[in-house]
Amino acid sequence: MNSVSSDSIVDNILQVFKNILGEPPIGLHEPTFEGNEWKYLKECLDSTFVSSVGKYVDLFEAQLAEFTGAKHAVAVVNGTAALHIALKLSGVSPGSEVLLPAFTFVATANAVTYCQAKPHFIDIEEKTLGICPASVYEYLKSISEMRGGKCFNRQTGCEITAMIAMHSFGHPVDIEGILKVSRDFNIPVVEDAAEALGSYSHGEHVGHSGLIGALSFNGNKIITTGGGGAILTDNQDLAARAKHLTTTAKTAHPWEYRHDAIGFNYRLPNINAALGCAQLESLPQKLQNKRKLFNRYKNAFEKVSGIFIFEEPENCKSNYWLQAILLNEDDIVLRNEILDYSNKNGYCTRPAWELLSTLDPYINCQKMDLINSKSVQNRLINIPSSAHL
Repeated sequence: MNSVSSDSIVDNILQVFKNILGEPPIGLHEPTFEGNEWKYLKECLDSTFVSSVGKYVDLFEAQLAEFTGAKHAVAVVNGTAALHIALKLSGVSPGSEVLLPAFTFVATANAVTYCQAKPHFIDIEEKTLGICPASVYEYLKSISEMRGGKCFNRQTGCEITAMIAMHSFGHPVDIEGILKVSRDFNIPVVEDAAEALGSYSHGEHVGHSGLIGALSFNGNKIITTGGGGAILTDNQDLAARAKHLTTTAKTAHPWEYRHDAIGFNYRLPNINAALGCAQLESLPQKLQNKRKLFNRYKNAFEKVSGIFIFEEPENCKSNYWLQAILLNEDDIVLRNEILDYSNKNGYCTRPAWELLSTLDPYINCQKMDLINSKSVQNRLINIPSSAHL
């Protein structure tokens, strides 16, 4: 498509916002509390069990497992903690390497470094905003070798112990393609589904197709527990180990404090879990509202030259956590102008994350050619996406 004038694109985007969202200010993604939140929080306060034990933690875990179809869910204090433990349980060890997209939130790489491992950045594909299985397969063929059934980086001599599949903005990656790469190179897959509660790939909820996965319930996610996260897995032993390690590795005893491993105080407080139980009850309605908002955006932006709204990948069902528009390559220079103009007019918009490979802590990490990641990062803008809109 040919480039169109700056004023035309910017003004048309703002008009779409006014027509669909109403008068500003409009936030990017705000939580909604329209169900039993007050009731469950009061019950929790009345019980005095507001901290690390209580009925709502168990209930929240059971409801998460039921909703996602995972056999086990372990609630923790935030999504980064969930990913940290997921990586440890997948076999990530100090000095090893973990493959992950450069196009993701910084917590994904931070969790790798918590394990004293090394992030190794790989490219994405535009159709999913996630890891491109074909390019990663070819890349691994060129830089890796198998030794004793394990995959090693020939260039560094380090074992590659995991690959993180990140579901960007709630849109499912090509998990089937990624799992094929995993099998061919014997690299466990950990799913970073922090943004993807309510998203499905080929009819299966994301987060537990690989060995283990992580969810987040931060205040800006599709449901919130204030902070909070969860580990998903179909492996009973991994679930039990996750629960043990995230509760300070304390062994069962009526009064003695015995700990049999280096554990973590990653427990989700009961009061946060109470909020989560109420939020889960309203999740189906939130998902419907978000899909309706996407359809309204899609119809409106079809009339605007120079941009298109990102749509869920084929054979997938996205939760549309954060709606995203992409500029045509010819109009890439307009990104900052659109961001500046929309925010000044009260409609909160945000760019995609800076590529992790460009951040100071990770600038010297190994990386493949990130051509798609760079293109998407320069062209993508997240637009108002709250469920109540």
